[in-house]
Amino acid sequence: MRRKAKLVLLGLVLVAVASGSATAQETKAPAPKPAPALPSVDQILDKYVQALGGKAAIEKLNSRVTKGKFEVPDQGLTGSLDAYAKAPNKTASVVEITGVGQFRQGFDGTLAWADNPMAGFRELSGQELANTKRSSDFYQSLKLRQLYPKMTLKGTEKVGQRESYVVEADPGDGSLRRMYLDVETGLLVRNDTELDTATQGRMKIEVYFDDYKEVDGVKVPFTVRQVNPNISWVIKATEVRHNVPVDDAKFAKPSAQ
Repeated sequence: MRRKAKLVLLGLVLVAVASGSATAQETKAPAPKPAPALPSVDQILDKYVQALGGKAAIEKLNSRVTKGKFEVPDQGLTGSLDAYAKAPNKTASVVEITGVGQFRQGFDGTLAWADNPMAGFRELSGQELANTKRSSDFYQSLKLRQLYPKMTLKGTEKVGQRESYVVEADPGDGSLRRMYLDVETGLLVRNDTELDTATQGRMKIEVYFDDYKEVDGVKVPFTVRQVNPNISWVIKATEVRHNVPVDDAKFAKPSAQ
């Protein structure tokens, strides 16, 4: 087919030359259009904040309580989720898996911990602690430049059917984060984190965000899916509330430990 097309084009050129009705310039294929220039990292981050609802709307919030369903599809496990976040940087979650027990973790602003029936209780340290501290910042979306001194746009990549900008964020502690932000909406649709863990060594954790809904003027992903080498799970939020009182005891290390 290509050969035939070339022969047809050659014939047209010869006719044009013979008749003198076309110039060499007229027979050239049109020059390819240059690819559109990519935005800067700052422009992408600004669009992300606006997509969430804007700086003013985000700063009006000081706590978030989420209730939802927890699933491990590959193992047929189901359960419930209760998650808490409080400004400036406290988080906690309790996952109750039917027939297995409670999986709890928290960060009180200084100390990060995890407790579950499989591995027992442990305090997080190193890159795990640093990563938890960054992800627990209630106003993280407004402070990404401060949390990650080195940020580089790596181009675009599809997440599902969505074309996304890939921003690589280096906090300077040996871990690495890649944020995938939807080209059209500006929202975060995927987040990859590579870090050293105390129990599994170097790990890559992929988190996918979907089903964004506006709650109190700010968009929140109601479906979150995590994929790592050991297990994949899905959280589907059923209720999200903002600016409700949350006792600091929710984030503290269990007193029995």
